[in-house]
Amino acid sequence: MVATMVLRVAFSLIGWFSLYTWSCHWFKGRTYEWSCRLVTLTHGVLATCLSGYISFIDGPWPMSYPGSPNTTLQVHALCMSLGYFLFDLGWCVYFQAEGALMLAHHTVSILGITVSLALGESAAEVNGVIFGSEITNPLLQARWFLREKGLYHTLTGDVVDFFFVVLFTGVRIGVGAWLMYCVLMSPKPKWFIKVGGVIMYTVSWVFMISICRFARRKSMKKYHAWRSRWSKEMNLNTNGHLKDH
Repeated sequence: MVATMVLRVAFSLIGWFSLYTWSCHWFKGRTYEWSCRLVTLTHGVLATCLSGYISFIDGPWPMSYPGSPNTTLQVHALCMSLGYFLFDLGWCVYFQAEGALMLAHHTVSILGITVSLALGESAAEVNGVIFGSEITNPLLQARWFLREKGLYHTLTGDVVDFFFVVLFTGVRIGVGAWLMYCVLMSPKPKWFIKVGGVIMYTVSWVFMISICRFARRKSMKKYHAWRSRWSKEMNLNTNGHLKDH
């Protein structure tokens, strides 16, 4: 059983690395980060869909059954994500592309998934954490790609930012608090699973503080831009025409 899971994780890691290699070859004019972000976007979409299906349809429901035995589908999903996190952590360390917070997030994710697979339990809540973490990831990558294409400062960029902030606040912070409460109150999950959940939720709050600062800056910038346009329109309506300079 252990050998089978190791093989699944190895195949997952090889698969993500192969996608990265293909992207580097196909998009030769782009940076290595472009290819890595493409892999991250792909994993974000797949992980969100798969973990969402497991949590909401296939079960068991993580809020009611934390610490329950792992199902076959949960194991497949965790092996897929574990391979990705190993790839992305290695890439970030090699290229020194992320700070300590993101490296800590990836490390705790790897440890949490590994422990759940080794124990054969708690995949329900670990899978729920993956869903909450990855549901905003496609939007985060979309912001980066929009910047690269020079389209971030458009209506599309504003829509992406809006849904990113809403989803992060509602799912990762709001629903995340509910999940953490259920895990902490349940006697079934091991104590180190609970500690890992608290660490992940704390990391989410650190990210949330940065997001709040970003949202405030962008809102103020948009407000001042609107005030400037409004003042110009009022002057135009008052004078009847723009003065020549």
